[in-house]
Amino acid sequence: MNGDIRDISLYFHIPFCTKKCDYCHFYVLPDKAPYHEQLMEGLILDLDHWAAELRNKRLVSIYFGGGTPSLLGAAPLSQLLKKIQSIIPFEHEQLEITLEANPETITKDLMQSYADVGVNRVSIGIQSLDNQLLIKLGRTHHAATAIKAVETTAKTGISNISIDLMYDIPGQSLVAWQQTLAAIKGLPITHLSLYNLTIEPNTVFFKYREALQKELPDADCSTQMYLEAVQQLNENGLIQYEISAFARDNKYSRHNVGYWTGRPFLGFGPSAFSYWEGKRFRAVANLNQYVKALKEKKSPVDFTEELPLIKHQRELLAIGLRLCAGVDLEAFEAVHGKLDQETVATLQRLRCEGLLKKNDTTFALTERGMLFYDTVASDVI
Repeated sequence: MNGDIRDISLYFHIPFCTKKCDYCHFYVLPDKAPYHEQLMEGLILDLDHWAAELRNKRLVSIYFGGGTPSLLGAAPLSQLLKKIQSIIPFEHEQLEITLEANPETITKDLMQSYADVGVNRVSIGIQSLDNQLLIKLGRTHHAATAIKAVETTAKTGISNISIDLMYDIPGQSLVAWQQTLAAIKGLPITHLSLYNLTIEPNTVFFKYREALQKELPDADCSTQMYLEAVQQLNENGLIQYEISAFARDNKYSRHNVGYWTGRPFLGFGPSAFSYWEGKRFRAVANLNQYVKALKEKKSPVDFTEELPLIKHQRELLAIGLRLCAGVDLEAFEAVHGKLDQETVATLQRLRCEGLLKKNDTTFALTERGMLFYDTVASDVI
């Protein structure tokens, strides 16, 4: 990076959970004090390892994901923020500092303690406001708990609140989905992330996939669920700015926008991914091995990928097209280099097929393109 000031983000994987959800494929650990201490030791060592690289960068966002990061506690999180601040000085109010939390962990005192140490955005994993579906997902909260969690968080002065909602759940009907969408209308949220459930390897759902597949909404119902969400959320003032993300008053997730626009980020913690100097890499998904490597002044990375230039450009372009604003090719090429003719021809063809639209030098998904993004992405890549 030649010593230039670059905007960057930091991600921390806090892997603790009281119970692993049946659909979850992330690296998680039981919520035990010795693991907390071990993780903190590793994170501080990892930050020390990257300190020289970070010193001339400009921090945009810090994201504590998991797992259930709200189980970590405000004091350890404050320790991490102070450590970061000693490496890259920042003002808390200028950064987006996000903490993920599950509804059942949220209390007024807990969220106030996080607000007091600098957390200014909370992402709450609600997933559904249908109690039967929450049981099906293996969640440990009820719909009423989820609604109360949002209202409790808002009372702490954290005004930037995001929630996650999930569709394509086994046994979910369009009516049940409409009821969940209606139930969030009065909530004090500024952001919503939409996920369609995917059955991933190494999950309980994967083990029972054959039975669960029969309960999944069909393709037409799934499409209808998505369209219904877009319409209801937009009417509710949560305006779509990315295929699966909606925001009120332009409160976009600055951290996630970085993922979609190719902003460099470093991930800390076991299983955390990074994207740095054109390389993608991941820390080993094992707390013991992660900390042991750092103590021995070795890299905890167990996977690295560096794509050839054209493939790298195409991947960044495909990810950028997730944003409703699309990709300005002139701006894109100024940062990532000139695109090859084949890629430009693909964009033009997708435009002719009605999946992309063009305005001056910007390509963006059409409404139909939003529904067939996977086709667009695979064609571009």
